[in-house]
Amino acid sequence: MVRSGAADLPLHYGYVPQWLADRMAKLGLAVTEVLLADYGKQEVLRRLADPFWFQSLGAVMGMDWHSSGVTTSVMGALKRAVNPHSRELGIYICGGKGKFSRQAPEEIWKVCESTGLDGAEMVRSSRLSAKVDNTAVQDGFQLYMHCFVLSNEGQWTVIQQGMSTGNSTARRYHWHSADMRSFVDEPHTAICGPNQGEIINLADHEAGPARGAVLSLTKEKPETMMQDVQRLVLPAHHDVRSEDVDLRRLGAILWLAHDHQPSDFEELLLLEGVGPRTLQSLALVSEVIHGTPSRFRDPARFAFAHGGKDGHPFPVPIKVYDETIGILQASVHKAKLGQSEKLDAIKALSRLARTAEKDFTPVAGVPGSGSLEEYIEKERDDSWKYGGRTVFGRAKPRGHSGPTQMMLF
Repeated sequence: MVRSGAADLPLHYGYVPQWLADRMAKLGLAVTEVLLADYGKQEVLRRLADPFWFQSLGAVMGMDWHSSGVTTSVMGALKRAVNPHSRELGIYICGGKGKFSRQAPEEIWKVCESTGLDGAEMVRSSRLSAKVDNTAVQDGFQLYMHCFVLSNEGQWTVIQQGMSTGNSTARRYHWHSADMRSFVDEPHTAICGPNQGEIINLADHEAGPARGAVLSLTKEKPETMMQDVQRLVLPAHHDVRSEDVDLRRLGAILWLAHDHQPSDFEELLLLEGVGPRTLQSLALVSEVIHGTPSRFRDPARFAFAHGGKDGHPFPVPIKVYDETIGILQASVHKAKLGQSEKLDAIKALSRLARTAEKDFTPVAGVPGSGSLEEYIEKERDDSWKYGGRTVFGRAKPRGHSGPTQMMLF
């Protein structure tokens, strides 16, 4: 059994307004359907088990790019959207936050009864992953959210989160059923986060007597489990800063979307008529779907698709968000009918952006260049045009001294 990573996040007590929750569910379903069509169920579970990809997905959905709320909001949106189509998709999401986490075993049993999977084994995996993170490793974080995602083929992923009120942070734990061995024989690929002093590690090599008293899991002799493999520690600041973003990658996407129309690229002709701002969002969504693991080391970059509900880096552009969802939904529908051209065009966006990065250098002194901060201000200036919205209300026109060009840093 391999835990695939962990993420440390600032605690965030905001809420998700209904207008965003509905759109998160629609976008989450569309992204899931494209992933299933192009890569299969095992890849969906692998992506969810990657803390960097998960945070990037939350950012592209319009959640605050760095906060603990990403975990519960994204999983809540996916559960609402995916489960009504589970029989068709072959993916099931059980559990949730608070009282819903305690419903996970019952929900898992129901899934297993309908799919023929081993319910006892699945429930055992769910409970043991929670027990290890909540009891075997006493790092000061108490679990309050547990989601168990499984396929009708028997693979599964766990996403769970604990809270430390002492330092106002949350820690998200990811598990993946790939390379199943044992829950106590090197069960984790990572337990990561800032050093907060000594912790009680009951899965450690030398903790056999204490472990036996707390968890009667196995008679096997466990090996050392602490391996720093996947580490995602996000800062406390809410705004998006240059150091949070790979400017070369973001700049290449902005160049592709705003300086070159689809007619410049044969692969994108089927996206002709899509405006530059929507093309920018589609390019970042395409990256979430088709990018490789190394592409998600700066989750803040994906906030430039649909902004953030608290206005960072800018208000959520409702019109752009809806157009992006509509294009994805129409592309998925046509692909089911054997017409995959539009999905191929969306996939090409990610590839073209990677190609553009090779020759793109974010420097000042070229037409349209400027800082990341200037670009964010332009997005905020234009937000009202796109139906910009935050938890505080709708964006209104802002006065400024003159025209602002597209910034490529």
